Amino acid sequence: MNLNTKAQEQNTYDAIVVGSGVSGGWAAKELTEKGLKVLMLDRGKKLEHVKDYETATKDPWEFKHRGRITVDQRETHPKLSRDYPYSEHNEKYWINDSQSPYNEVKRFDWYRPDIVGGKSIMWGRQSYRWSDLDFEANLKDGIAVDWPIRYKDLAPWYDYVEKFAGISGQAEGLPQLPDGQFMPAMDMNCVEKDLKSKVEKAFPDRRITMGRVANITKPLPGRTQCQFRNLCSRGCPFGAYFSTQSSTLPAAMATGNLTLRPDSIVNSVIYDEKLGKATGVKVIDKHTKQMTEYYAKVIFVNGSTLGTTFVLMNSISNRFQNGLGNDSGVLGKYLMDHHFRTGASGRAEGFDDKYFFGRRANGIYIPRYRNIGSDKRDYLRGFGYQGGASRGSWARGIAEMGVGKDFKDMLSEPGSWSMGLGGFGECLPYEDNKVTLDNSVKDDWGQPVLKFDAEFKENEMKMRKDMMNDAAEMLEASGFKDIKTYDNGSYPGMAIHEMGTARMGRDPKTSILNSWNQMHAVKNVFVTDGASMTSAACVNPSLTYMAMTARAVDYAVKEMKKGNI
Repeated sequence: MNLNTKAQEQNTYDAIVVGSGVSGGWAAKELTEKGLKVLMLDRGKKLEHVKDYETATKDPWEFKHRGRITVDQRETHPKLSRDYPYSEHNEKYWINDSQSPYNEVKRFDWYRPDIVGGKSIMWGRQSYRWSDLDFEANLKDGIAVDWPIRYKDLAPWYDYVEKFAGISGQAEGLPQLPDGQFMPAMDMNCVEKDLKSKVEKAFPDRRITMGRVANITKPLPGRTQCQFRNLCSRGCPFGAYFSTQSSTLPAAMATGNLTLRPDSIVNSVIYDEKLGKATGVKVIDKHTKQMTEYYAKVIFVNGSTLGTTFVLMNSISNRFQNGLGNDSGVLGKYLMDHHFRTGASGRAEGFDDKYFFGRRANGIYIPRYRNIGSDKRDYLRGFGYQGGASRGSWARGIAEMGVGKDFKDMLSEPGSWSMGLGGFGECLPYEDNKVTLDNSVKDDWGQPVLKFDAEFKENEMKMRKDMMNDAAEMLEASGFKDIKTYDNGSYPGMAIHEMGTARMGRDPKTSILNSWNQMHAVKNVFVTDGASMTSAACVNPSLTYMAMTARAVDYAVKEMKKGNI
């Protein structure tokens, strides 16, 4: 008994953070800086900043398969290999589908990292504030449930996280895309500047700005400004973009209050029915498959939307037979993702004497303009565009049947300028877009797997027509030639912006979390990743996760001091 007590003491912390990605890293930083002893758990392997970015400085010819994945990798990663994020450049960063399978009623592309830092190493870094247009949308449209917060609740926290993370961008004074604490914006190239002037003249309701991106353009402590290499998904040895490894983890470690355990698969949250609160988590060692329990006064579940949902669903007790905190029955429902892969491209004339410098890790952004003010469409919500212009390189000759001096001379000159605009559209929260636990299949650690049943519906399909046609319309009005529209189809999961399965709300009967990202039913458990989102907006969500996390930690620590948690 004494031994058992001692073991429990050794495994006891003030706080446990499940997951080490964008939101988990922020939770660890904030909790440790407020003086709490914190255990951060991640199923991924250790990835040390700089040292373990093995491919970060490799040239294309140093990759055996020139960046492509092998037939064997396609077979062992049948779902991960469907799309672009999984490549030879960062293959070691991703989970093995074969060990951790999942099932689909309808296709869902789930991109899961297998490293400390999670997707903060590979993310696209586009960082936009949500506005009241987003936070008020459900209420105005009579859809799902109302957000329990508004922009004013998050605004100071956006300020706070932007200053630390480092966001470069341009202030525009748009109510639908609030300005932030920006480092100097990256430059547009000549074709993008021309497009901006012509589009804004032809369409006064539309604005073209430089992407707001978590790549720093001025140094921060321990971090060097962006080198314009555009190799970000390999890990950045310069620390030029915000990641757990470059930013929040060093800050948390500097306090002396953080214990990080990689290779730790969180199986479930332990709920004590007598105390009416969570007391810890059960963790499976990835290699030995042994189960260990860790204990804490407060738990932040930040395993990314679907990892978090799995942990909550798998946390079964007499009190919560359908998942921790799931009195409302909405856990796993209202799964959302952005839909994209539709837009237009065209060829620019008149800039053959101009080129661009470096490989800018960013593009332009056109904020939402549909269903704002007097604009009314036959669908709800809206979309934004990401895009950019560039000149063709020598690689354009790969498919040519060319030979000889003229062919070589042609390839020594840059090709023509082209411009692409791709839309990112909002998906509505639908109750029947859901994920459930499937006990008929087990992963390598004996755990049930997730089963997906979600699709984009009529509202999204109507929106996609505008996303495609508006892009062509803007290119045409700007004088581009050979304009081609495309709709390559979009499945949930592809945009890697999954949200909504443990949503915030005002009423415990229809939501899992309150306005502080705190479980209605279990006061010492918080969820501040994408699972907490009540709607999806059309802008990238990661900056909002950061702000929500810092805000929730501030609240949680104050509540602990008051004895309420």
